[in-house]
Amino acid sequence: MASASYHISNLLEKMTSSDKDFRFMATNDLMTELQKDSIKLDDDSERKVVKMILKLLEDKNGEVQNLAVKCLGPLVSKVKEYQVETIVDTLCTNMLSDKEQLRDISSIGLKTVIGELPPASSGSALAASVCKKITGRLTSAIAKQEDVSVQLEALDIMADMLCRQGGLLVNFHPSILSCLLPQLTSPRLAVRKRTIMALGHLVMSCCNLVFIDLIEHLLAELGRNDNMSTTRTYIQCTAAISRQAGHRIGEYLEKIIPLVVKFCNVDDDELREYCIQAFESFIRRCPKEVYPHVSTVISLCLRYLTYDPNYNYDDEDEDDNAMDADQSIHDDDDMSWKVRRASAKCLDAVVASRHEMLPEFYRSVSPALVARFKEREENVKADVFHAFLSLLKQTRPAQAWLNDPDAMEQGETPLTMLQNQVPMIVKALHRQLKEKSVKTRQCCFNMLTELVTVLPGALTTHIPVLIPGIIFSLNDKSSSSNLKIDALACLYVVLCNHPATAFHPHVSALVPPLVACVGDPFYKITSEALLVTQQLVKVRPDSDSFDPSPYIDDVFNCTIKRLKAADIDQEVKERAISCMGQIICNLGDHLPNELPGTLLIFLERLKNEITRLTTVKALTLIAGSRLSIDLRPVLPDAVPILASFLRKNQRALKLCTLAALDILLRNYSSAVTPAMVDAVLAELPPLISESDMHVSQMALSFLSTLAHTHPSALGQLSGGAILSQLIVLVRSPLLQGGALAAMLDFYKALVTTETAGLGYMDVLRMLTGPVYAQSSALGHKQAYCSIAKCVAALTTACPREGPAVVGQFIQDVKNSRSTDSIRLLALLSLGEVGHHVDLSSQPELKTVILDAFSSTSEEVKSAASYALGSIAVGNLPEYLPFVLQEISSQPKRQYLLLHSLKEIIGSSTVAGLKPYVESVWTLLLKHCECQEEGTRNVVAECLGKLTLIDPETLLPRLKGYLLSGSSYARSSVVTAVKFTISDQPQPIDPLLKNSIGDFLKTLEDPDLNVRRVALVTFNSAAHNKPSLIRELLDTILPHLYNETRVRKELIREVEMGPFKHTVDDGLDLRKAAFECMYTLLDSCLDRIDIFTFLNHVEDGLKDHYDIKMLTFLMLARLSCLCSSAVLQRLDRLVEPLRATCTTKVKANSVKQEFEKQDELKRSAMRAVVALLGIPEAEKSPLMAEFQSQIASNQELAAIFDSIQRDSTSANMESMDTS
Repeated sequence: MASASYHISNLLEKMTSSDKDFRFMATNDLMTELQKDSIKLDDDSERKVVKMILKLLEDKNGEVQNLAVKCLGPLVSKVKEYQVETIVDTLCTNMLSDKEQLRDISSIGLKTVIGELPPASSGSALAASVCKKITGRLTSAIAKQEDVSVQLEALDIMADMLCRQGGLLVNFHPSILSCLLPQLTSPRLAVRKRTIMALGHLVMSCCNLVFIDLIEHLLAELGRNDNMSTTRTYIQCTAAISRQAGHRIGEYLEKIIPLVVKFCNVDDDELREYCIQAFESFIRRCPKEVYPHVSTVISLCLRYLTYDPNYNYDDEDEDDNAMDADQSIHDDDDMSWKVRRASAKCLDAVVASRHEMLPEFYRSVSPALVARFKEREENVKADVFHAFLSLLKQTRPAQAWLNDPDAMEQGETPLTMLQNQVPMIVKALHRQLKEKSVKTRQCCFNMLTELVTVLPGALTTHIPVLIPGIIFSLNDKSSSSNLKIDALACLYVVLCNHPATAFHPHVSALVPPLVACVGDPFYKITSEALLVTQQLVKVRPDSDSFDPSPYIDDVFNCTIKRLKAADIDQEVKERAISCMGQIICNLGDHLPNELPGTLLIFLERLKNEITRLTTVKALTLIAGSRLSIDLRPVLPDAVPILASFLRKNQRALKLCTLAALDILLRNYSSAVTPAMVDAVLAELPPLISESDMHVSQMALSFLSTLAHTHPSALGQLSGGAILSQLIVLVRSPLLQGGALAAMLDFYKALVTTETAGLGYMDVLRMLTGPVYAQSSALGHKQAYCSIAKCVAALTTACPREGPAVVGQFIQDVKNSRSTDSIRLLALLSLGEVGHHVDLSSQPELKTVILDAFSSTSEEVKSAASYALGSIAVGNLPEYLPFVLQEISSQPKRQYLLLHSLKEIIGSSTVAGLKPYVESVWTLLLKHCECQEEGTRNVVAECLGKLTLIDPETLLPRLKGYLLSGSSYARSSVVTAVKFTISDQPQPIDPLLKNSIGDFLKTLEDPDLNVRRVALVTFNSAAHNKPSLIRELLDTILPHLYNETRVRKELIREVEMGPFKHTVDDGLDLRKAAFECMYTLLDSCLDRIDIFTFLNHVEDGLKDHYDIKMLTFLMLARLSCLCSSAVLQRLDRLVEPLRATCTTKVKANSVKQEFEKQDELKRSAMRAVVALLGIPEAEKSPLMAEFQSQIASNQELAAIFDSIQRDSTSANMESMDTS
């Protein structure tokens, strides 16, 4: 400590030296000392250091002054509060000095001090007192108006301070406002400009009264309209306020917009520009309030988009050169381009924020924008292009529901309207593609890329017009590298999204510039060009109409040059390998002499860790080529290398290698030797495991292929590690889908090879042995299902063995000594075998299964029910009438028998079931009013799936039962509709679309349960097929929102001994309603009035635990999807979040209560972190206060920090994967 103060006093002494170099070095050393965390100054040192630094600010040498200013930053955080106040006082006094240099350096010093203060959210007392001190001095400096430069500096510092610490100055806001408002009429424009900036920062944190004063003042002044100059300033100020605090200005727009429209018609270009900029900020920041005025704004923008009084476009078609000449003639006083630019930007804002008006935009805005592609000012033209690009981007997300078969019947959708405008767009772009301006051509390429992404195939007929334009940019010597990259990227997207035949006539023109680009010294151009070449090579079709031979040498030579080079960029290496792979795959028959050498290069690349993955993919492509490329020369070396890749950690490499080996086995089986196969088989056991199902699936596919091509190689599997791994995998509860299908294929292939020791019975024993050994029951029911499926696969592959095995299983079920697990396996196996093989020849089967319905084990009962249904699928005429008869005669077994019926309906073919539909339907209707909810749900599922078989007849019948007097029947019918909806297109969709409205009218049903199932059905439709309900949302949403309310009449008290317990019968209904709201955010956001939606989210934040959790999730989603609307409601949303975070659980509560409260706090905090992700959220006074409350509470601060870390790392991960 002593040595530090001694060192500093030494430095202070040197600072008084007359030699400026000494002063400079000493100040520099002091700066270094102050930046150390360990430094502690005593009171005396602090006073001396502060005094000296302030003295050095007036030093004659500029460099010393600059260093002294830099010292202020670290000094502020190291000295006591009263010293900081001394610094601020001195700086403020110096700012008013007559010396210009001192004024400048002091204002920089003040900015440095303000920048170093802790943020308002930390609740620091130092920041508050310093800001208050500065504010008083600054307001008087601004108000004096004696010296403009002092005023400008003071305004600048004021803006900076309001931006950083506005929340601390709430008491000063009225005085700041009253000193700023007069400056709006200052004779100096620079003063007005900085005043507007300061006001913009003020409105972010000021209280409502100050905000109202400001707006009233602006409205009064705009109404008076004394002179044009000040009116321009007031309009600019209004736009700035809207940009900074759009969520607050919304309610005043009704008064503001008519005034702005009025000034728009005044003949003053600058004023017009500001008015249109104001419209743009209103549209972006106040989407709800501006809605009634959008059409007015669009018509004004369309009018001024073409406003060019000093230029005549009429003769452009006759003489292009004249136009070029004219472009260089600029009238310096011509401000009309600014009006056009503002109009284009405003249209961009309208298009980007009003998705629901797309059809209207395609009618009015789109043609106007396309017509302005000829704009003469380059900056304006870029904004016109950008606006059109926004329109295309808005059209893209809608594709999913627009491409729905039934949605296309709506007539003019945005996509069809765009399709009709393509010729007009291409005609306008065609001329622009030959422009001199690089920026214009880049805009054209971006536009074409987006157009093709939105409408694949749209340019098929226009390719001849566009290709010359693209080639022009590739050949143009003056083209920048970025332009070439854009041109190549555009060409790539066009090639990918159009039929190959469209490009045949143009290959001769495209190859030379592409070859030149592949040889370009800049690696990014080479890389893009190789990608395009790879796509172009695919153009060769099956027909003989196109002969590629003239171009093959050029394409091959330029690619091989890049393939051989070792000292090039990684991306170029990889793309050269892929491109060469494609060339050999499509054109290998034209390259007999070059092939062997090229394949050897591939072999080298395979040995290199950096290029091996890409090479494996290229080899897979070549091996699958229909040209049967001769790979025999490289196989002896390649296969062992590929086998070694199977033990690497890189998952993608393992998957690609397995695919490559599989296709080599299929197409080159004669060249694959037993030694090669052994090398691969040795690596397979570790790959077959539940830890990675996809790799297991690929390994099983390879084994199946091996069984077909090299059956002799399977002998060594007997008793080996591969089979034991397979048995372990069969018992995994995770085995399903593709991996299970691959497993079944392998077992079928295995037993058909009739390998010794791997016959039908051998494999069957391996699979079922452990269950019969009774050593231990298998851990999971899924394992029994998988084994049963494997048994069925073996039995279908060896039908002769079937009857004996089926007989054995029947005996196992009958045998009273069998354990439950043996019965379970036997029943499931009977079901799986019976699904594929008719078992009606087994006389005892029906009675044995029905007896199993009486088992004490629930699992055996459900297995028997599944088995009966599955066996019935194998022979409907025999078993279906029997099942229906049993359902009618056995009320006690009804539930299990209905499950059998569900299996029959779900798995049978439509043709097989058609004859029985009526009898099944009649039976189901008898049970749809059953008291048991479980039975009703099964009946509903059966009704729904049965409706899919004959929708024209059965859907109207279902609709008829909506009028039933029984609430049970109504709920069954509405639930049945849920089972007719799937995420795939189905024949029932158009009929469902017309009638789903009637089913959803049950949202008004008097019965609670019917309303709940109606919400569940609605949720299913919104999730799986939004097009069914999009048009109905206007009528459905009020009923949906109605169900989110807490209903007092449904809350009752139940006495449990001495305790009273509250039960809310409406909770499930509310939960279902909020779940629907969450689903709508993903699928129908553009059809929702987000402010009404937010009202109900706000209510949900104060509801029951389950609903709070849901609404916190919604808040986080809404913060990303529509941040401006959330920002407008922020103050109302913060309060319930704060209440949740600060609620204390009673000390004597049970453990679950504490856990629930912790989970609620974490979820609420996640919502807070998401809200803070909105750029201006922390400027809200309430949010800032809540933040400082979190910071001061240790528990909340810890939760907040951990969630912030998680969200940052999640963002980083998503960036990595993208």
